[in-house]
Amino acid sequence: MRGVHLLSSLVVLALASFLASATDPGPLQDFCVAVNDIKTGLFVNGKFCKNPDDVVAEDFFTSGLDMPGDTSNKVGSNVTTVNVDRIPGLNTLGITLVRIDYAPYGENPPHTHPRATEILVVAEGTLEVGFVTSNPQNKLFTKILKKGDVFVFPIGLIHFQFNRGHENAVAFAGLSSQNPGVITIANAVFGSNPRINPDVLTKAFQVDKNVIDYLQKQFWVPN
Repeated sequence: MRGVHLLSSLVVLALASFLASATDPGPLQDFCVAVNDIKTGLFVNGKFCKNPDDVVAEDFFTSGLDMPGDTSNKVGSNVTTVNVDRIPGLNTLGITLVRIDYAPYGENPPHTHPRATEILVVAEGTLEVGFVTSNPQNKLFTKILKKGDVFVFPIGLIHFQFNRGHENAVAFAGLSSQNPGVITIANAVFGSNPRINPDVLTKAFQVDKNVIDYLQKQFWVPN
C-alpha cells in the first residue's frame, strides 16, 4: 500500500511538472533577438540569436499596423500577424500580436489556438464574439463588443468573431505564445489533405453523405 501511495505521489508530481511547462519557457536572459546567421548566432529555443552587442532598437520594432488587411475573401476577414518573423526581438518572450480586419458581416470563423490564450480589444465597429467550453457542457459564452471593449478567449477553446455592422470593423489581439498556432475548424475538418473519409464525417455530423461531399469540395480560406 505504501508503494502505491509513493507511485501516486510521483505521478502527481510528474503531471504538475508537465502542466507547469505546458507553455512557452521563460527566457533566462534579457532578450534573444532571432537571426538566420548560424555562423554568428547562438542557438536558443529553436532560433539562432544575435550577439547582444550587435542588437539595435530596430530589432524590437515594426510598423504598418495602421494599414487595413484585404478582406475580399469568402469569410470577409483578414488577420495580420506580428510575431518573431516580423519583430526578431520577440523571440523567447512568449507573445504574439495580431490585427484583425472585418468587412461588413465578415467573420473570423470558429478556430482554436492550441498554445495560447487570446485577449482581444475592438478598435472600430461592433463584433459578436464567443467561445465554447469543452465536452460535455459545450457551453457558449458570447458577448456583443463595441469600440474599446475587451474579451478573453481561453487557451485551446473554439472561438469566433463576427462583424454585425454595416461598416468595417477592426480589432487587435495579444496571444500568450511566440507560436500560438491556429486550427480553423471548417478548414481542418473539410479541407484536410488528404481528405477525411466521408463515411467518418457523415456519421460524425449525422447528415447525408452528399452534404459532406459538397463541403469537402469547397475552397476553405486559410485565414
